[in-house]
Amino acid sequence: MMGETDYTEILSLIERVDPVSYCRTRNFIDGSVTKLSPYISRGVISTKQVFRAIKERGIDPRKIEKFIQELAWRDYWQQVWIANGSKINQDLRREQPNFCHHKIPKALVEASTGINAIDEALDKFYETGYMHNHVRMYVASIACNVGGSHWRVPARWMYYHLLDGDWASNALSWQWVSGSNAGKKYYANQQNINKYCRTHQKGTFLDVDYGSLEKAEIPEVLRERSVPMLETPLPEKRSIEIDPELPTLIYNFYNLDPKWHEDANYNRVLLMEPSVYKAYPISSKSIEFMLGLSGNIKGIQCYVGEFDELVETYGIREAVFKEHPLNKYIGREEPRDWMFEVTGYYRSFFAFWKKCQRELK
Repeated sequence: MMGETDYTEILSLIERVDPVSYCRTRNFIDGSVTKLSPYISRGVISTKQVFRAIKERGIDPRKIEKFIQELAWRDYWQQVWIANGSKINQDLRREQPNFCHHKIPKALVEASTGINAIDEALDKFYETGYMHNHVRMYVASIACNVGGSHWRVPARWMYYHLLDGDWASNALSWQWVSGSNAGKKYYANQQNINKYCRTHQKGTFLDVDYGSLEKAEIPEVLRERSVPMLETPLPEKRSIEIDPELPTLIYNFYNLDPKWHEDANYNRVLLMEPSVYKAYPISSKSIEFMLGLSGNIKGIQCYVGEFDELVETYGIREAVFKEHPLNKYIGREEPRDWMFEVTGYYRSFFAFWKKCQRELK
């Protein structure tokens, strides 16, 4: 289930993945999804680890190419973030076409759009921190392309609540839907939602053909707007114990890998920098999830404060950390585990994927 934090159970989820069924049903709300995204996003497991486990089953890669692609998308978005840094917080390829405001329709925040499948998914989202990827696209399309929102405020709202929050994947996917990171906008009408969400609703503001939907005025239900207050409820700051003679491994929201230098003698610190969580706020559920996952790491201590403060206060001589665009640490940086050797910025996923395919062969 979403929110599991025991490492043994997380590994069992990998064993239970059915990549063939995933390729066939993944777009349906009741499809055979993997439920691995929170653990990949938090760095507990890697795309490479999942890919290797699936390869060991001997399945013909041609039968599960869509599954492999979806793993590769995660690495692709991260590579875009590495190459562009904070530029991904703005329209990356072009200005979002025809947006009207920098808010979000209140009907989305309050799960009262009148689209039954969407409202039910939003209620579940608040309860669990999970939203099916196809529904995320529907929500983004309603917010940006039907409701006139610029993508950034609603993207921050979604990231705040997602247990699998990955700012690159989230922000750049919202830009793709809204047309600022793609050649056109993504629309979904009621017929499409009914098909993939197993509903039969009619008479909604989306119950029109695509030509009419693209030309329609903003529906009344989406005209009341807000800017959600998103604040991270960080734990109380407490003192920790550091052996200054040992190197210190720095863990964070994007790296909770329990196998990282597992048998070596290090200080281990889960660093929660207020400046990062002010810029990229997350919910109390995400905080609890992160702390729960950190329990798989023997001897880890939680420190709420900035990196420089940690180093100065505890006399840390050598900090060791995994590469990530949000890390502004000084010390020994180690690489992440990527699925393929392909790195660098590619303007489109499929240019990136063509290079990855060569390694598949």
